[in-house]
Parts: sequence; structure tokens; C-alpha cells
Amino acid sequence: MTLNTSSPKAGMMGTTSRAYVLGLLTLVYTFNHIDRQILVILLEPIKADLNLNDTQLGLLSGLAFAAFYATLGIPIAMWADRGDRRKIITLALAVWSGMTAFSGLAQNYWHLLIARMGVGVGEAGGTPPATSIISDLYGPKERATALGIYTTGIGIGILAGFIIGGIVYEAWGWRAAFFIAGVPGLLLALLVRFTLKEPVRGAVEARADVGIAPTLKETLAFIGGQTSFLFLLAGCCLICISANAFLVFTSSHLQRTYGVGPGDVSIPLGILIGGVGGVGAVVVGRLCDRLSSTDLRWRPWTIAACAALALPFAWMFLQAPSIELAYVWNIVPSFIGLVYASIAYTASQELVGLRMRSFASAFMLFCLTLIGIGGGPTLAGWLSTHFSEAGSTTPLKSALEIILALNALSVVFLFLSGRTYDRDAKRAAATS
Repeated sequence: MTLNTSSPKAGMMGTTSRAYVLGLLTLVYTFNHIDRQILVILLEPIKADLNLNDTQLGLLSGLAFAAFYATLGIPIAMWADRGDRRKIITLALAVWSGMTAFSGLAQNYWHLLIARMGVGVGEAGGTPPATSIISDLYGPKERATALGIYTTGIGIGILAGFIIGGIVYEAWGWRAAFFIAGVPGLLLALLVRFTLKEPVRGAVEARADVGIAPTLKETLAFIGGQTSFLFLLAGCCLICISANAFLVFTSSHLQRTYGVGPGDVSIPLGILIGGVGGVGAVVVGRLCDRLSSTDLRWRPWTIAACAALALPFAWMFLQAPSIELAYVWNIVPSFIGLVYASIAYTASQELVGLRMRSFASAFMLFCLTLIGIGGGPTLAGWLSTHFSEAGSTTPLKSALEIILALNALSVVFLFLSGRTYDRDAKRAAATS
């Protein structure tokens, strides 16, 4: 480790400047999820218009997007550990926004599939450099809170995507919704390019950046030795499968079960999953910071507690006799549903060396995306189609009930992660 004899504040931004950067990156992340989730609220009209089945819907919202998002995230992250993170975010934002708008031109399943793959290509370059920048602005005692604020982009994006999708669909159809969601992101890309400042790596922690990134082999070997990272990753992947299956198919479940349309569920679900979930990410993220300030094991254990708490409420949501009761049962899962992501990103930054951070974030994102975002909707869609062909009257509900078992299993892995978390964080701090 190279000693840093300069002041810990050297190269750091002022409070106002770093707040602007965090706010701007959160806005970018919001657009990320508007463009990603607007498809979710429109699945039923798209299914009817293009004559699709649930397996195809699962592929559109899951694996088609996730395969490119996950695979390209790692080489882009390695680029971010070596290059200008601001330019990478700008390019990524422009690509995914353009491909979202292109989705509105789709005339068949394959057109839409290609467009969603394009969205995945663009969004692969968003999170790794952003979380790396935030980690260079906020120290360990603030980092889960800062990344919790960043993660509110998921909730705000879902809220906006659902509402925009529902309202625009009712007025002009599903194609127009993709145009309205995608075009503003092109303007935001210009704002990022010309106003975002690149921070000095490691200055906030008084850790010296030697300027040389380790090789892929060295980085993977280091991560492989961090058992807390691996157990955390396994637990979060299981939660991610369940969370994304529910995120994609909750709207369809409500529409089919209670005979309502996209416009009827867009605002309630947007408020619940987006608004309540965004608040929960910040509140629980702050709680995690306070608990972890005295015992770092609370990083993974906070996620474990949330996963266990959400399970009975999610089950009752599926059994609700009315849509009003379904919304009530969904409050708790919504409030804690985004927590795993912000804490997982926090862990991915503090369990590795400085110039491993973008890669660690991308590796975490790769697994969560390919297994969770890709696998969750795809698995739920396949199960639903299977149950439907077997004669079930509620195939989607049955599929989601099976998916919930993964939440229980995740708690075991997250508990194991806590056992070596403190040791592994110290090992990472000694590595620059």
C-alpha cells in the first residue's frame, strides 16, 4: 500500500459540489429505471397487440435485457477503473434513451426484443462508474446513506415509469409511451457531459491511488478470497430473482385477478413500489449506516432482516380477496424492497481495493442482473405458461408463490456473510 502524506481532504469536492454530483447521478439512475420499467406497466396491452405469451413477456422484461446489461457491464467497469467515468455515463445514457424511444417503433416481438437488448447495452454503462464516483465522494460512515439516496432512483424511476406509462397509454397507446420516456434522456446526457466533475479516487478515505488498476485475474482472485462478498452475492441474487419476478408481474397479476387495466394500477403501484420503496431505501440505508458504524456485520444482516420481514406480507398480497387489500399487504414489501440493492453496492465498494471498485460493482451487477433481473421474470413467466397449459385458473399467482421460497433461502447466505464481513473490509482497506 502506498502511503498518502497529503491531507485526507485533498482533492475532495465541497459539500455543495458533491451533493450536486449525487443528485445528478440519482437523476440519471431514475431515467435508467423509467426506461427499464415503463415496459412493465405496458405488458398486458403489448401482449394483446403482439399476441404474446407469458414466457415471451418474461424474456422481454428479463433475459433479453439482462444478458447484454450483465455481460457488457464488466468490460465497461474495467474501462471505468482506468478512464473518464463521466464520459462513460454520458454515452451509456444516450444509448439506452435512444433505444427506449426505438421500442415504440416495434411492429412485432423480434423488433421489441432487439430494442430491449439495446436498452440493456446502454444501461450496462450506468451503475458501475456512478457507484465508483459516489464512493470517492462519501466515506464509509456516509456511504450506505449516499448509495441509498442513489438507489432512490430505482423507486422514483418506477414511480415515474408506471405513471407515465399508464397515463400516456390511456391517451395515445403504448408506443407513444416509449417515445415520451426515451427522448428526455438524450438531453440529460448533455447535462452530465458538461456539468459533472470527476472526483479524485480515494481522497475521501485518505487512501492513496497508485494509478495502476490490477489485472482481471488479480481482481477476481482478491474477490474470491472475500467470503463475505461471495455469501452476500448469493443471498442478494436469490432476493433479486424474487424481487424482479414480482416487479415485472405484479401489474399483470392485479389486472388479471381483479379485472382492471394499466391506467387503474399505474398510480397505486407507482406510489407503492416507487415512492414508498424510495423512502425505504433511504431510511433503512441510514439505519444500516448507524448499526454498521459499531458492527459491520449489520451490512448483510440488515438485508437478511428485511428479506425475512417481507416474506409473509408478500404471501398475503397474493391471497388478498380485493385489490384494496392487496395494496395494503404490499406496503411493507415495497418499503424494504429496494434495500438489498443499495447495501449490496455499498459492500461491493468497501470489500475491494480502490481501482477494483467499478469492477466489483459491475461483478455484483452482472450476477444480480443475469440471475435476478434476467432469471426472475423469465422463470416466473415460464412457470405461469406451464401452469396455464396444465389447466390452472391462476397460473401467474401460482408461479409467484413458488418464487417466494427464494426469499427464505437468502436469509441463510446473508447471515453467513456477516460472520467474516469485518475481517474482509479490513483486508480491502489495506489494499490500494
